[in-house]
Amino acid sequence: MTTAPTQPTTDFPAEAAISNDRIDSLRAEFDSNARWGLSQNAITQVGIDDVALNRSVVTSTDYTFSTLLDDWKVTNQRQSGRCWMFAALNLFRVGAMKAMNLKNFEFSQNYTLFWDKFERANWFLEGIIETAGRDIDDRTVAFLLSHPVDDGGQWNMFINIVKKHGLVPKAVMPEAKSSSATRGMNSVLVWYLRGFAKDLRDTINGGGSAEAARDLKDKQLAVIWRILCMHLGTPPTEFNWQWNDKDKEFHRDGVMTPQAFAKKYVNIDLDDYVCIVNDPRPTSPVGRTFTVEYLGNVVGGTPVKYLNVDMNVIRDTTAAVLQDGEPVWFGCDVGKMFRRDIGIWDTNLFNYESLYEAPLTLDKSDRLLYQQSLMTHAMLFTGVDVHPEGISRWRVENSWGEDRVGRKGFQVMNDNWFDEYVLEIAAHRNRLSPELQAACDEDPIVLAPWDPMGSLAY
Repeated sequence: MTTAPTQPTTDFPAEAAISNDRIDSLRAEFDSNARWGLSQNAITQVGIDDVALNRSVVTSTDYTFSTLLDDWKVTNQRQSGRCWMFAALNLFRVGAMKAMNLKNFEFSQNYTLFWDKFERANWFLEGIIETAGRDIDDRTVAFLLSHPVDDGGQWNMFINIVKKHGLVPKAVMPEAKSSSATRGMNSVLVWYLRGFAKDLRDTINGGGSAEAARDLKDKQLAVIWRILCMHLGTPPTEFNWQWNDKDKEFHRDGVMTPQAFAKKYVNIDLDDYVCIVNDPRPTSPVGRTFTVEYLGNVVGGTPVKYLNVDMNVIRDTTAAVLQDGEPVWFGCDVGKMFRRDIGIWDTNLFNYESLYEAPLTLDKSDRLLYQQSLMTHAMLFTGVDVHPEGISRWRVENSWGEDRVGRKGFQVMNDNWFDEYVLEIAAHRNRLSPELQAACDEDPIVLAPWDPMGSLAY
């Protein structure tokens, strides 16, 4: 095990310090600029985004679309990081509503949360067993311990849950306090899992076999099951399903298993989708597949795998799927150049550069390299506005509820923002060129666990 250095390793030269004379000159320069003083008065009173908001972007952004799919209400993930689940379930519910002739319907997000937490606990503990021979301060071990059982996830991880455990209607396993506000439950799970990690490492490093460690892991998972059942409820093995449709007609399916319900009411081929990303970093060649080490949830499930493509492939594929009547799941860096209350994304929404009189110099590649950008949120495209000269904007279904978010939870993304901050979509394989379809089957380049391409899961 490594030991901490006895002396500081940072030894900057004396000339690197900020002198008092330099501070005096900065103070004088600021005080002499009347415009900066006015900005100070405004920002200290109302905040930067109200001052920097570009009104011309707001007034020129229309909420009409040449293709518009949604006529349903948005969902609400509340105080949880389940956006990836909500976006995927919102995609699946479109076909389910049509099949059941319902105006509104939701699959249980609590059900998929339960199984993701339980499976991910097992995934984490397996990672601990596999890395038990490394130092505790090894970067990979430290990363695993930092993220034992987060709320986030990826498209492939969601598909693994559905294929193994199925789905149920929300009425069968409704929201619980801890599914709508996961922080308290997560803190308990993390506390136990880190203790379990120590026990597993001690077992193996004390001479115990992998078999002995997995016997211990089985007992540990029993504790995790107990905690999850107390917080979220016990997931059903079967349920009785009947409903009145929007025309008041009565229907009864009878007793169903979650697997049977998913098979009947998910009308898309789960194996038909591939994740395509736009990663413009020099280290990420276009046309190659990638995975992120230790990113996943179901041991034995389909690995998380991305195909890196040009941004035009993502744009054209998304528009074509929407125009054919199907929403599109996507991942992005949600917080950049975004105003929540008016529901607009635009790269020019805030005029920071004019206000601060200094340029912002990082492009998309540099933002990923220098940790200024990463995937932070998943949502659903439900519309697009296409003109003869190209695409102007996109309709977005979020999962933040109807209040204080855009127009009843739906938002508009101008196409300039799509280019810069959309990073991933789940696409039908047959939408890709033959060359890209073939590339999907190649062995992936393995990225480090902390790579920004895995950040949506954390």
